[in-house]
Amino acid sequence: MKKLISMMALVAFLFAGTVNAQQIHEAKKEASKTEKKEMKAEKKEMKAEKKSAKKTM
Repeated sequence: MKKLISMMALVAFLFAGTVNAQQIHEAKKEASKTEKKEMKAEKKEMKAEKKSAKKTM
């Protein structure tokens, strides 16, 4: 009986570890998406500034 309980506890522990690993991966994925969007927005602003600088010359 003790072996069964200890095996169940071990399986639960390993399962919890894999679930946590997936959640961390998803969080990193979300962060990288927002960084990419910010970079694109900055590039658009830079292009707009260059165009307006050319027009004033």
